[in-house]
Amino acid sequence: MKVAVCVKQVPDPWMEQSLRSDDYRLDRDAVPALMNEIDLCAVEEALRVVEAHGGAITVVTVGPDRAAEALRMALSMGAHAALHLVGAEFVGSDALSTSYALAEVLRRGNFDLVFFGSRSTDAGMGAIPSMVAERLGVAQLTLAQRVDVVGSTITVQRETESGSETLEAQIPAVVSVVEGINEPRYPSFKGIVAAKGRHIETMDAASAGLDVARLGHSAAASKVIEFAKRPTRGVGVRVDDNGEGGIKIADFLAHRGLI
Repeated sequence: MKVAVCVKQVPDPWMEQSLRSDDYRLDRDAVPALMNEIDLCAVEEALRVVEAHGGAITVVTVGPDRAAEALRMALSMGAHAALHLVGAEFVGSDALSTSYALAEVLRRGNFDLVFFGSRSTDAGMGAIPSMVAERLGVAQLTLAQRVDVVGSTITVQRETESGSETLEAQIPAVVSVVEGINEPRYPSFKGIVAAKGRHIETMDAASAGLDVARLGHSAAASKVIEFAKRPTRGVGVRVDDNGEGGIKIADFLAHRGLI
């Protein structure tokens, strides 16, 4: 079975984020980066499928040079190969452009299953798995909390606001998993050392056969045109209780339309 996992290198979510002053994109160089946390679950789930049914895993990313760190993390966990789409033409790509690039290289790979994390911690859109499935013309099984593969059939379970759903499709398919579907394994020391020496295939837009006009910030369907920093919080209102504290608080809330 040929399995792909699409991962993303994101700014450390515990660090304060900022926007660039020239085009108002997220300043990804201002803070340390790491693999998107939910993508670790996607790698783990792919490893479990391959361990049960045989095959190989290729991990794929689109991003700057340092995004290779996410690929090496997946390799150290047990992935077999890695592909990095990198180049100036990808800078500023939105979800539409990113899904286009991923779908094109995944199509040529003829993968049976493609795994994603359900969303990224920097943007949180959760749209790219569905976009890629649509571009590939295959079934999409999103927000999976359990994955089972039997022969050429894949079944996932997921929780909704109204209960539990079971989805079934024929392979090939695209699957996105949620945080908590599994406990991602820690890379062994042997795996970490081996990953450092593994070859990561790199492609720019031309070598991947992509239309540059559909990539990058200039091709983005939406852009941030203006932003302002959050105003500093003003001095609060202090209510001294001289027997009428409750009334004063009620008046304060009523004046602001809160009650």
